[in-house]
Amino acid sequence: MSDTNTPVSRRRFCAGACHVASGATIATLFPACGGESPTSPSGMASMLAVLSGRFAGSAVQVNVAGSPLADAGGAALIQSIAGVFLLSRTSTTAFTAIDATCTHEGCTITGADGAGYVCPCHGSRYNRNGQVLAGPARASLRQYPASFADGVVTISL
Repeated sequence: MSDTNTPVSRRRFCAGACHVASGATIATLFPACGGESPTSPSGMASMLAVLSGRFAGSAVQVNVAGSPLADAGGAALIQSIAGVFLLSRTSTTAFTAIDATCTHEGCTITGADGAGYVCPCHGSRYNRNGQVLAGPARASLRQYPASFADGVVTISL
């Protein structure tokens, strides 16, 4: 290391200081880009499998073979041209179908936490029957009749 002092211009010093400050600011943003934090609304929820539903007349039909709905306790998000639904299998022959649109601000509910469904926008939680477990939502989700035959669930609209 040299004992000589090299003068630095004010312009060079300010430019270097700005680079250091900008780098430090950007570095603090990287942890926030790594995904959801445990305190975000859906941080403890797992994403539901997404299945396609076939609109037929006044119903949506869903094949359950090879999906999370093949076993009791399974749940999935059903997308169709008639709407988006949350479908859960409650027993070997029974299913529960509810609207997947959160009653708080209209976000599509995409997560589940074992006991029910979780809205990713503001954390509203619903049980598998669509009743509110925790807000900010205050109204329950609409429930639809569902029947099961030959490996196909029919959601009546």
